[in-house]
Amino acid sequence: MRQISPAQLAQRLDDPQQPAPLLLDVREPWELEICRIEGSVAMPMGSVPARFPELDRERETVVICHHGGRSAQVCMFLERQGFANVINLAGGVAGWAAQVDPRMAQY
Repeated sequence: MRQISPAQLAQRLDDPQQPAPLLLDVREPWELEICRIEGSVAMPMGSVPARFPELDRERETVVICHHGGRSAQVCMFLERQGFANVINLAGGVAGWAAQVDPRMAQY
């Protein structure tokens, strides 16, 4: 499983020469109400097995959770389903708040 740091992802998202990956946030709805990375798609971890056919297997997908544990599990699940380009956001939104956006609310 590949990983990307929040700082690397922010730099990548700011680069108009690179195609933007899908940002798949697998946190629970109550967590999403507290803070979100702009442009992310919400799909709580428990709904991923039923909803993964909605995702493009060929598109690079960065999976996001609070600290990186749930997103790592979802990455492994998607890889077993034939997704070749899944990446775990190391440190999750907590890492994003620490490295990229210190104004982001935390919990």
